[in-house]
Amino acid sequence: MIQIPVHNASGKQVGALDLDEQLLGGEVRFGLLKQAYVRYHANRRQGTAKTKSRGETAFSTRKLYRQKGTGNARRGSAGTNIMRSGGHGFAKRTRSFRQAMPAKMRRLANRNALLAKALDNELKLIDGVAYDKPSTKQFKTLLASLQVDRSCLVALADTRGNEAKSASNLENVSLTRVDRLNAFDVLNHRYLVADKAAFEAYLASFNGDAAQELTKEEADQ
Repeated sequence: MIQIPVHNASGKQVGALDLDEQLLGGEVRFGLLKQAYVRYHANRRQGTAKTKSRGETAFSTRKLYRQKGTGNARRGSAGTNIMRSGGHGFAKRTRSFRQAMPAKMRRLANRNALLAKALDNELKLIDGVAYDKPSTKQFKTLLASLQVDRSCLVALADTRGNEAKSASNLENVSLTRVDRLNAFDVLNHRYLVADKAAFEAYLASFNGDAAQELTKEEADQ
């Protein structure tokens, strides 16, 4: 079991959540995480870059001048790739960079990324954080008390509340919903700060029985 510290709105630790490593894959699979990271990054590429080849340029194919006797180099049409505004010798074509990955591997990578953060003490849970109005200063103070000094991914149950608005204006802080966590976003930030109740519900979607046992153990503490 891994104990994940739970902090209140002031940043003080008020408890801990017992997290079963087997629920998140048992061990960190670095090869799987790299594959999932590269796949997500590749699938965001548009692949719309395109240049014109010699056959697509709007130039006449007439020979510019005769082959011999002018003292110039031998010239063909004005649309060759060595002429100004001519076509490209190796023209770029639109393409898809998408990479396939089985659904089971994607789900395991998402869980495994959480395990990596938990083992490195970079996963922090917050409980009872509720603001009457948006306050960037309060949320910045909260992150400082959690010793979050690098890039941070804040995962909340809802990204439209005052808490989310309070974090949205902070530098190096990204927002997402807990149920939309993925390996790329988790690994792309140094810290993961998540809402405790929403995080427990997210764990329950992996394995209902195991998540219920974790909740009972926490209640007994």
